[in-house]
Amino acid sequence: MKSSPRSPVCSLRHFACEQNLLSRPDGSASFLQGDTSVLAGVYGPAEVKVSKEIFNKATLEVILRPKIGLPGVAEKSRERLVRNTCEAVVLGALHPRTSITVVLQVVSDAGSLLACCLNAACMALVDAGVPMRALFCGVTCALDSDGNLVLDPTTKQEKEARAILTFALDSAEQKLLMSTTKGLYSDAEVPVWGRGIAQNLYNILSQLRPSPSVRPCWGNKRKGASTGLRS
Repeated sequence: MKSSPRSPVCSLRHFACEQNLLSRPDGSASFLQGDTSVLAGVYGPAEVKVSKEIFNKATLEVILRPKIGLPGVAEKSRERLVRNTCEAVVLGALHPRTSITVVLQVVSDAGSLLACCLNAACMALVDAGVPMRALFCGVTCALDSDGNLVLDPTTKQEKEARAILTFALDSAEQKLLMSTTKGLYSDAEVPVWGRGIAQNLYNILSQLRPSPSVRPCWGNKRKGASTGLRS
């Protein structure tokens, strides 16, 4: 899946997705937005530790690994946001007392990393055959010093912005699943953000479709597989 080239600031960078890249996970996907790239692997449902067991639904865990070094506060925050988004659409009640683990490996970060992580996680869940009530996608936007909206900003644009906002939306009802903000903006500027973001979220969702190679629900499970993103 590939997008068309980018036009002015109110559009997304080129994005592309490839599924079923890794052999060890039950599902995997690579998502590219501009020069930002994330590799995702999904494991499960599998046996869960007693301390993490939930009697009426699956335990969903998200692990985010930076390109270099150990995870820090920023990675833990993104893990929480991605996990909350996944939990909003995954039908965990169909597999109680099991675990579903999503491992995200940052390959390159050139801006809008959280949105790319969300999109990679969704495509990996689809590839694993995890039951979901809808697809979801994420998009980041920035507001520059002149009040102009920049969608899918690069790292440089994020540093120069006075506010950054990331949304996640589902494909069934276009319902807002998650939002996070950083910086300052006025209430009057929110509608401007909303129009541009809604249109581009729709564009992403219209292209995020399960490929013919997607395995059946919970198909090809490998018991005891580790959570290392190795092909």
